[in-house]
Amino acid sequence: MDKRVYINKLSEKKGAEVAIRGWVNVRRDQGKMIFLDLRDMTGIVQGVILLSGATEVGKILREEFVVEVIGKVNARPDKNKKAGILNGDIELEILHVDILNEATTLPFPIDGDTRDVNESVRLEYRYLDLRNSRMQKNIRNRFKIQNFIRNFLEKDGFVEIETPLLSAPTPEGSRSYVVPSRIWKGTFYSLPQSPQQYKQLLMVGGFEKYFQFARCMRDEDTRGDRQPEFTQLDMEMSFVAEEDIMQLNEKMLIEIVKKYYPEKRIQQMPFPRMSYKEAMEKYGNDRPDIREDKTDTNLLAFLWIVDFPMFEKTGEDNVDGTGEWTFTHNPFSKPRDEYFEKFMRKENIGEILTTQYDITLNGFEIGGGSIRNHKPSALRTTFEIMGYDDERIRNNFGHMLKALGFGAPPHGGIAWGFDRLMMLLEQEPNIRETIAFAKTGDGKDLMMNAPSEISDKQKIELGIKIS
Repeated sequence: MDKRVYINKLSEKKGAEVAIRGWVNVRRDQGKMIFLDLRDMTGIVQGVILLSGATEVGKILREEFVVEVIGKVNARPDKNKKAGILNGDIELEILHVDILNEATTLPFPIDGDTRDVNESVRLEYRYLDLRNSRMQKNIRNRFKIQNFIRNFLEKDGFVEIETPLLSAPTPEGSRSYVVPSRIWKGTFYSLPQSPQQYKQLLMVGGFEKYFQFARCMRDEDTRGDRQPEFTQLDMEMSFVAEEDIMQLNEKMLIEIVKKYYPEKRIQQMPFPRMSYKEAMEKYGNDRPDIREDKTDTNLLAFLWIVDFPMFEKTGEDNVDGTGEWTFTHNPFSKPRDEYFEKFMRKENIGEILTTQYDITLNGFEIGGGSIRNHKPSALRTTFEIMGYDDERIRNNFGHMLKALGFGAPPHGGIAWGFDRLMMLLEQEPNIRETIAFAKTGDGKDLMMNAPSEISDKQKIELGIKIS
């Protein structure tokens, strides 16, 4: 008898005695025979226990018991074959069953569409929810596309580099999660909202083409397509213009759709482009849904939004209300060439357009980037327009200005909201359906019971008092 055989390979073993391991998906006791649908990560097979076989064990089996089954792979008679179904041409005659672990009654059924189950219950028992075939498909497809992207970018000369999760607090738009230092009491690390500064510093470091699937953390109000922590496909390139970055990303997105979602149709190739001004005037937002037919679930309408204003007036909801102006995307973007002199002279600030480009899909922003200010004098000008004084510029961004002064190449990049892209490709209602261990809409991890209090001992060690 062979070693363990995966269920999707059983058709290759007709007439042989095999061992399979997995879960009892369905059990049907018909008196003289007990039918079992057995499941592993590759699929499902129907097996039958006859009276002369492992009947006693079969009678105590229940759904989701973990078992090892010894059985004979029998070809189905032609009249009983099920075309187009995995293992539709065979049936497993079960000779012996070992129970590897029993299972208590599940809190909800996992064989149907678990989206119909209360989401709080699903997230509390996420490890059970992940057994569902739809969730398995989502997470496995996520991996396939990540793997494709890695290979695609490697062939183009990119190198994948991990950047730190513990960094320094800097004002980049959203609230940061902070981590207290035990050794340096009273000081804090910040978890990254994005690897923005690190990826630019890698350009200074001479790598020229960088990417990573970066974990990003932002302490902001959540909604369907946001989570406190999420994944970006992050990339940065040296000696490039906007067109180079946009064409590379467009090519990669088209190849992903053609390879993994051939049933879907891209509405327009090359992707159309629209200015921020036109989008706001025509649609009232900067991520318009331009699908010709919004009832067609397999229609993908990609769109580039360009010519964003570089600055906007600060408001009471702005994270940083230091001056009259703040950045629209991040402070590192470079103005378009035709506005550069006005920018350096700080003239007509509201009219300055930046090199920012966003990529949208069916009304969702799935990525955005820009060419960066690679000269320290230009980056300093951005902070001065925002009303930062010399001390604040030095304290928050002195390291960046110093680095750019050591021969930084012209560079730019982009980041995809990878969870959001997968949500749209898999036709899911929110990104939690494409994240293995997601949090609730209000940022709680019900499975691990986080966030939670820490002990008094930890508070003393960290020099923290809770008021």
